[in-house]
Amino acid sequence: MDSTAADRFDTGRFEASRNRLASLAYRLMGSAADAEDAVQEAFLHWQAADRQRIRVPEAWLTKVVTNLCLDRLRSAQARRERAFGAWLPEPLLDGDPMLGPADTFEQRESVSLAVLTLMERLSPFERAVYVLREAFSYGHTEIAEILDITESASQQHLHRARRRIAAARRRGGEVDPASARRVVEEFLTAASSGRTERLVALLTDDAIAISDGAGLTERLLEYDTPQRIAAVARAGFRPTSAKRRFIGGTPAVHYALVNGAPAILVVLGDRVVGAVAFDIANGKVAAVRGIAAPTRLVRLSEAWRQREPDMPIIPEW
Repeated sequence: MDSTAADRFDTGRFEASRNRLASLAYRLMGSAADAEDAVQEAFLHWQAADRQRIRVPEAWLTKVVTNLCLDRLRSAQARRERAFGAWLPEPLLDGDPMLGPADTFEQRESVSLAVLTLMERLSPFERAVYVLREAFSYGHTEIAEILDITESASQQHLHRARRRIAAARRRGGEVDPASARRVVEEFLTAASSGRTERLVALLTDDAIAISDGAGLTERLLEYDTPQRIAAVARAGFRPTSAKRRFIGGTPAVHYALVNGAPAILVVLGDRVVGAVAFDIANGKVAAVRGIAAPTRLVRLSEAWRQREPDMPIIPEW
C-alpha cells in the first residue's frame, strides 16, 4: 500500500470512530463545541503518530480524547467558566449521534442534563471513570490504562462518583413517554394562561427550576419552591409583544426530546431560540431547565433544521 492509500485508510479508521469519540468527549465536557474541538485535536494527534505502532486504534484514540478532555477540564479558564451554579450543559436533540450509546438505562442517564450537571461536582478523574464505566462499559483494567492510574484507584473514583451523583440526584427511573408529554403540555398550557394554582399542582414539593437567563447573567437563575417556580413560569411563558421584539419575531412552540428528556423548543423560523427540558417524576414536574443562550443552542438548531418537525403545540406564541 503506497503512502497516499495508507493515509486514506488511516483517515477512514479515524472517521469510523469519530461519533463514538465525540459522544465520549460530550459526556466528559457537557459541551458539543468543546467535544468537537477535542475530537479534531485528537485527529491531529492521530495524523502525527506512528500509526504502524498503534496496536489497537480504538483504545489509543479513546485514551487521547479522554486525556485531552481532562486537560481542558483542569484548565483555569474552564474552572472559571464551569463553576458549579454558573453553567448548564449544552442540550442536544434526540437522534444526535453525539448522544452516543443508549442501549441501557445507565447509558441514557449518563447523558441526561441532570447527570451532566451533577458531574460538575466530580473531580476530572471521577468524571472520566464514571463516563468510561457507565456509558461505555470499560473494565477497570482498561480504564486504569487509559488514565494512567491503578485499578484500585479506578474503582475508588467510580465508587465516589456514583455516591456523589446518587446523593444529589433527585429522581431515578424512566417515565412513560406519552405520560411525560401530557404533563409537559399541561404545564405549558397552565403557564401561558397564567393558571398559578394548576402550575403548583403540577410540580413536586421539592421541584427546582434553573435558567441560564439567555446568557445575560453571570450565574444561573435558580428557584426551589413550587410557588416561586409557578410565578416564574407564568411570567416566562406568557407571550408578550416585548418578548417577541427581544427574540425578533413570533415563534412557534414545539414538543421534542432533548438529551432523552421531554422538552419544549421555542422556534423562530428555522432557529431554536430557547429550550426548556423537564424531569418528570410520579406524574409531576420535578425539575425545569431553561437554556436560551445562543451559543448553547447552535448544534441543536442545526439538528432541528435537518428534520421534519411535528405540528407545533403553539403555532404562534
